[in-house]
Amino acid sequence: MENLPFGISRFDSVIGGGAPPGNVVLLSGESGAGAREFLQTSAAMNALAHADNDLFELYYGSLGENTRLPDEVHYLSFTTDEEYIGRELAYTLADDIVDAALSEIRFRDFSPEYFQLSPVPREWYVGETSTIRDLGARHNREDVMGALGEYLGEHAAGNLVLVDSITDLVGAVSDEMAWSDIAMVMKGLRKAAHQWGGLIILLVNEETLGPKELGLLTDAAGGTLRFRWESGGSKRARTMVVEEFRGVLSRIEGENIVRFEVEIAESGLDVSDVRKIR
Repeated sequence: MENLPFGISRFDSVIGGGAPPGNVVLLSGESGAGAREFLQTSAAMNALAHADNDLFELYYGSLGENTRLPDEVHYLSFTTDEEYIGRELAYTLADDIVDAALSEIRFRDFSPEYFQLSPVPREWYVGETSTIRDLGARHNREDVMGALGEYLGEHAAGNLVLVDSITDLVGAVSDEMAWSDIAMVMKGLRKAAHQWGGLIILLVNEETLGPKELGLLTDAAGGTLRFRWESGGSKRARTMVVEEFRGVLSRIEGENIVRFEVEIAESGLDVSDVRKIR
């Protein structure tokens, strides 16, 4: 079976090259435990493979035999723009990776749709002062869920799409957008992703969700990677556990792997140790 790489070198090699096309993957975890770094590394490494093959082989290595690159890499954010995300990537990855990868990442900033009905001043998210005409047109803009759906419909097929983050949508629940709307869109996304044949990765900070909300998101995804901090002696370690992942979990169970210990280096997030059942 053909796979799409996550861009996390050792993890991809363990699971046979990457994820089966048509999957929606939820990255869920505690703050700082590695979920965001996984998302950013995935974006940068897949883009780097298109931008500079020599650098890609230096930092990642070779793709698996049954692995193909996504056609394009799309990074979607509800609250931040391309410049800010570029700085975030530079916190995690080496400068040469970031410089090359940014040219191959297509960014979409949903700030205008996300903040349009909020009390946030317009100049905070579009960089200019609001006019009377702007304020009058604000209610006529497309809502954020509709804009997200339209963008995915146009750009998700065959591509890697990274959404940063579903936590922002949960925080926007109000009279205009209910939690049930978000859950329904996530379920529809899983069905549509199968037809699109790409890979969609969603980031969520589970510390902001209740068990019911997190359970609904997990159920709507094709796979979930959960990130935790673990303490042992005087050290803390980031760990990742694979849950309910169609086409991937069986490969891990076959190797008796119970969890991955992950670290952050100049090439981004990668696996430092694999824990098995002895």
